[in-house]
Amino acid sequence: MDKNRVKGAVKEATGSIKEAAGKLTGNNRLKMEGAVEKVEGRIQAKVGKAKDAIKNALR
Repeated sequence: MDKNRVKGAVKEATGSIKEAAGKLTGNNRLKMEGAVEKVEGRIQAKVGKAKDAIKNALR
């Protein structure tokens, strides 16, 4: 498993927590930071998944 998949999943979870905290506290900046971090995590996880697929195809 590519390390980007793991890091992406962690970043996505962290972003979800930040987004929820921002919603609860009414802090729009924290909410937006969390949303951005969540999207970054999804992208990073997809990059890792693509790398894994390429490695498996080359075997």
